[in-house]
Amino acid sequence: MANMDRRTFVAGAGAALAAANSGVSNKLLAEALPAQQSEKKVPTIGIQIGGISFQDEGTDKVLDILQEKGACNALFIACFTYGNGIAGRQLPGHPFPDHGVQKEDNFFGGFYTTPHAEYFKNTKMVPHRAPDAGSYDVLADAIPKAKKRGMKTYTWSEDVWNTKVPNFELIAERDLYGRPAKTACFRNPDHHAFLMATFQDWTHSYEIDGVMWGSERYGPFGNMIESVHQRDGNDPSRVTCFCQFCQKAAAGRGINVQRAMQGYKELEKWVRFCRGGGNPPDGHYVTFWRVLFEYPEILAWETMWNDGVHETYKAIYDVVKSVNPKMEVGWHVWHAHSFSPFFRAQTDLKKISPYTDFLKMTVYDNLGGTRMETYITSASKTIYGDMSIENALEFEYNIMGYRGRSYTELPFVGLDSSYVYHETKRSVEDVAGTQTEIWPGLDVDISNMNVEYSHTAPPEIKACTKACFDAGGKGLVISRKYSEMKLANLAAVGDALREMKVVS
Repeated sequence: MANMDRRTFVAGAGAALAAANSGVSNKLLAEALPAQQSEKKVPTIGIQIGGISFQDEGTDKVLDILQEKGACNALFIACFTYGNGIAGRQLPGHPFPDHGVQKEDNFFGGFYTTPHAEYFKNTKMVPHRAPDAGSYDVLADAIPKAKKRGMKTYTWSEDVWNTKVPNFELIAERDLYGRPAKTACFRNPDHHAFLMATFQDWTHSYEIDGVMWGSERYGPFGNMIESVHQRDGNDPSRVTCFCQFCQKAAAGRGINVQRAMQGYKELEKWVRFCRGGGNPPDGHYVTFWRVLFEYPEILAWETMWNDGVHETYKAIYDVVKSVNPKMEVGWHVWHAHSFSPFFRAQTDLKKISPYTDFLKMTVYDNLGGTRMETYITSASKTIYGDMSIENALEFEYNIMGYRGRSYTELPFVGLDSSYVYHETKRSVEDVAGTQTEIWPGLDVDISNMNVEYSHTAPPEIKACTKACFDAGGKGLVISRKYSEMKLANLAAVGDALREMKVVS
């Protein structure tokens, strides 16, 4: 009865009392009570998968495996991307799993569905089918077969582009010196129109159950001072975005554009000095804040950039719900939420909850080791430059709220199930009292930097699976993609779910 509101309970209780006083049978009395008493929502057990797996192994065979081994009842299908992190076969240089075609594919990316031109009339960005998929339409193939098995289907797309795509330069972000970047600007009207058209197309053209979209990007401030992917940090002169549309939006907020850009150039000088081995007389941390105090426009610009991501969330949510209010809309929240205090502060889960049905929080334990080591290495050359890297890591664990391995261990043994538990629990508490559910993204065979030291094995995967639900997660998204997973490790997820009676 915990899910029943007071009005529903009172109405049901009144009906039951009236029935009892009139001598109605117990069977009819039970039927008079609200259905919520006996209903129990089945947790979504999803898996990220690309069309190449269905093409290589056969759709029905793959669905058999996903249900029998992983206890999956939902597909998160890579439908648009130019990155092979969620589509395509195994990443180059990584060991192949024990299923599928054992060779690299000719990955390029694009749409793995059939774009319908009528939805793309308001953008110069022409939707291109992924050449590596040929004429294959993954949704047309998978949806009817999944429905027969009672499985849901979600589109899964990400904010990853290829600069070789025709007209990409029209939507490209601009860096601090006006040069085009490899990323697309959320405030660019053509890019925005393209995104809206994409979700209109999918929600109108296919019988999907929902959508998930993700953007693994920082704004200019985060990109300048830290990195989850580059130990030496990013080029501080190439941070984005400062295009005409961002400048206009900034001016509309009362931000002095010229002072903001000058502030970022001063921050660039500080970053280069620190990474070059410089030792500021007042220390790295103090001089970092000195730049921010002198140029508060730096953080105002960063806030504006980050708001662009959340405004895109809301726009996608509104488009999908306008077609079918029952469709579930959620976001992949990338790993920076576990490592960067700045990104976590910018990404207030409760604030985005009004336009969020679920959040796939990235809690990859094996890959998390390499990513934490990379993050702390990059930050130790800037904001944490006044302390040893071991002390910086200890400080990081304290402020981010979980414990992990030592600096020397991280790249080899990753994090563990306690990390998964604490990050899931924190996220659940962040959205308490909202409509939003937390569906942790579970690491199954996502190789770390030193692939030969990958510790993914059934015992650890079972522990991490249980941690997701012990911490209050309402669902699960098995990640990163089926084409890199070993079947025994996928089966460990299903075993854990059945042991916990999350599924029957």
